Amino acid sequence: MEIKIRYVDPVALKKIDKIAKEKKISRQEFLKGQIETLAVFQEQKDREAELERLIDRNIKMMERCAVAIEIINGFIRDMTGVRLEQPE
Repeated sequence: MEIKIRYVDPVALKKIDKIAKEKKISRQEFLKGQIETLAVFQEQKDREAELERLIDRNIKMMERCAVAIEIINGFIRDMTGVRLEQPE
């Protein structure tokens, strides 16, 4: 598929050309790679955000489990008089 971009700042174009030349590729190859990278970047960002939400939910659930375990340990102590060891 062909893309045409008009009215690019000449200074930006010179920088693009310089980067492409340093990489020993054409401007077209460089810009094609940048556009393709940009296309998958948002998907990756969305996946990372979803993973962060999942981690946060897991942390909250683990905190609730820790509180429940403490309550159960207290109940066991009260009922049996046996003190359970606390993990380090």
